[in-house]
Amino acid sequence: MKKIIIIAVIAIVVVGVIAFGVTQSQRNAIAVQTGPVVKEDLSTVVSASGEIKPKTYVNVGANAMGKITHLYVKEGEHVKKGQVLAQLENVQAGADVAAQKAMVNANQTDAAAARAATATNIADYNRAKADAERTKLDYDRALGLYKDQLIAKADFDTKKAAWEVAEAQVVQAKARIDQSKAQEQSAVGHIDQARATLTRASDVLDKTIYSAPYDGVITNLPVREGETVVMGIQNAPGSTLMTLADLSVITAEVMVDETDIVNVKLNQTADVTVDAIPGKVFKGHVTEIGDNAVLRSTGVATTQTTGGSQEAKDFKVVVTLDNPPDNLRPGLSTTAKITTAAKSQVLAIPIQALTIRTQKDLETKPEKSGSAQAAAPPAAGAKKDEEIQGVFVVNKQGGATKVKFVPVKTGITGATDIEVTEGLAPGDQIVTGSYKVLRTLKNNATVKVDNSVAKKDDTSS
Repeated sequence: MKKIIIIAVIAIVVVGVIAFGVTQSQRNAIAVQTGPVVKEDLSTVVSASGEIKPKTYVNVGANAMGKITHLYVKEGEHVKKGQVLAQLENVQAGADVAAQKAMVNANQTDAAAARAATATNIADYNRAKADAERTKLDYDRALGLYKDQLIAKADFDTKKAAWEVAEAQVVQAKARIDQSKAQEQSAVGHIDQARATLTRASDVLDKTIYSAPYDGVITNLPVREGETVVMGIQNAPGSTLMTLADLSVITAEVMVDETDIVNVKLNQTADVTVDAIPGKVFKGHVTEIGDNAVLRSTGVATTQTTGGSQEAKDFKVVVTLDNPPDNLRPGLSTTAKITTAAKSQVLAIPIQALTIRTQKDLETKPEKSGSAQAAAPPAAGAKKDEEIQGVFVVNKQGGATKVKFVPVKTGITGATDIEVTEGLAPGDQIVTGSYKVLRTLKNNATVKVDNSVAKKDDTSS
């Protein structure tokens, strides 16, 4: 009986010592929040803001200087391709066209007269040629008779002179043909010149009439009937008549930060929200990615700046909406969340649980008493000041709860969680907070789990 009592007393003392030790260790333990490593669906999202724009739109600019005599459309009106939109004053242009048409007709008449003169001269030439042949025969007969002394010399001389005159008339008729042909060619040249001038005058006249290049909606009409417009720089006052947009294809033109643009690819899906339509999400996909950076402060492309700049830059990305509603208007503020990567059922941990330590930090003693704890094995060739990415895993050691730093490799990043590709297993308990504790937590440190703070934060939020 005494032995049993002694054994019981010893056991009570041992339990008391252990309990005292655990109590003392817990009294010095660091309070942490923990959570399990779980599998979940993750997606990486790039968020960017911009404005709604039609894929196809045109600023109808003034091609000539003049007063607007007719304005056939209103802002917001739907128009068809070829429909007349506006008319400028065209009295002078119309008069120039009429004058040039008359000049063409006159030159065509001159050309017809020249062709008739050529035909007449050809007929004269043929007649003169026939006369020359006839007089040549008379001369030949007279020459034979004269040699036989059957006619007087005077008659012979008359026949000879008549033949020479006929030959001269042939040469003269041939020259008149050449002259009339030259006049005909000159008349044709005048016709071509007058037609060219008519084309120019007609073009000036056509530029006083503005027609729709395609079906669309008038989204901007900064001018009024009676105002004078001038040719000038695009978007300068008085040089833009109206803006015509094809609203069948609507896009969200957003500016993506330079640190995120490398992950954006064509045809990636996006969720588009419009400030004017709260609570509504529109689906879309990336159709254009800018190759040139734009300065955030000025909106000017870096290729258009002469000096270097270290300020933040953005890249233009166009997201085409799949099924845009009819009430979307150009210029509305919008935000696009582009999904750049997505994985199903991967190991994930909260981003704030990820921390950085060096090999030197991991070799530091966690407590004053006891020997130094073994650190996680360094990678091949790792230096003591080289940074190691990892998490603190919670383990039960005897009656105490301790943490061990475990290096991990990560994958894609979600909104609040990050994928772990190596180093952890499902169900592992890791330290998730607080941020202040994670900054200073030592390897193999004694901790106590207190998730009430996290729960309280979740309830309050």
